[in-house]
Amino acid sequence: MGIRQRLLRSSRHDRAAIWANEPVGGEERHEVVILGGGNAGVSLAGRLARYGIRDVTVVEPKERHLYQPFFSHIAGGTADPALAVRAQAEVMPDGVLWIRDAAVDVQPGRKVVVLASGRRVRYGQLVVCPGLRLDWDAVPGLAEAIQTPDVASNYDFDLAQKAWPLLRDLRQGTAIFTSPSGPVTCGGAAQKPMYLACDHWRQQGVLANIRVVLVVPTPTVYGAPIVDEELNRKIAEYGIELLTESELTAVRAAEHSITVHNRATGHNEELTYDVLHVVPPQSARDWLKETDLPAIGDASGFVEVDPETLQHRRYPSVWSLGDSAATRNSKSGAALRKQTTVLAKNLRAVLRDRTPTSRYDSYSACPFTVSRSTVVFAEFDDRYQPKPSLPWKGLAREHRATWVLERNVLPWVYWNLILKGRA
Repeated sequence: MGIRQRLLRSSRHDRAAIWANEPVGGEERHEVVILGGGNAGVSLAGRLARYGIRDVTVVEPKERHLYQPFFSHIAGGTADPALAVRAQAEVMPDGVLWIRDAAVDVQPGRKVVVLASGRRVRYGQLVVCPGLRLDWDAVPGLAEAIQTPDVASNYDFDLAQKAWPLLRDLRQGTAIFTSPSGPVTCGGAAQKPMYLACDHWRQQGVLANIRVVLVVPTPTVYGAPIVDEELNRKIAEYGIELLTESELTAVRAAEHSITVHNRATGHNEELTYDVLHVVPPQSARDWLKETDLPAIGDASGFVEVDPETLQHRRYPSVWSLGDSAATRNSKSGAALRKQTTVLAKNLRAVLRDRTPTSRYDSYSACPFTVSRSTVVFAEFDDRYQPKPSLPWKGLAREHRATWVLERNVLPWVYWNLILKGRA
């Protein structure tokens, strides 16, 4: 069969006409298929559409699109939840086909994606970016505890909304904030609600009545020296107890207690809490681990790509970026913005029978909201060495101006430029 035109419509906007191949032998085919409709998938699709690539398809089952950097502000009471969510149909780029389904398998030898509905989609080029899985079952008792009234997390949209009333209304007792080892999307986000809550408690005159404990798996509070310096200063200012090289290993919700294991000493410490804010362990999607896309013998499940070109090492028609890719950088939205540009340029080159030459330099960044009006904006490479991209001396110091950037400017840029492939 030939080529046919499909006109997509959403409830709010008429979408532009796009072109796609008719199904052949029970399978349809698209030039570029992107698995995942989050930041990575949508922003890449927008950039490819701007490059004139006409047959781009995004596979994403969810009906709403979430701006995850705002989860910390929601949990800390500095943003309304409505500001972090839009309909998925609204953010899909013009001219891009959206398949409302979930990937469950990739067969790179046959260049086929299998969807949950049983639908099979052939691809010319495949981009894998379904994000990470929150593994609540990895810590004994955590899955049960997160359902109780006093445990929340800023890594889930609904749980972030649960967090702020718990933190806001605490007047005395113990608040514990934990971060896991292993891959974490925007690892610094684990600490942000803590600083926002401490500033609130200080303003309310109750900070001295609250024991605040931060549990991190790293030898220092974060790992980048200039950032550690600033965060340690805020930790001392708020009177926070910092447990380094430590990790949550068990939760007993009925007793309001947890076990924290210190990996350096081998010692276990039992702590009780009034409020527990936890970031769950994270991993690649289970279905992705079962494909041939991870490195041979690698159980982590991350897609084996060249960390600079983002092209698969064994299957040149497969690419990955963001949280699903086995790159060296700290996983973050800032890293993703750089990766999107590199991957789009390389994919365009391949589609034009050219050699991909664009390179990702392992850049990443994390804005730490260290008070309700200031931010420490950290930029670094895969070795956590400073990698500034803005001509602003002392950017990694606490500033009010970077609060405006992180809280007001970047969300606008995300919705209006990044998702449209323009930034």
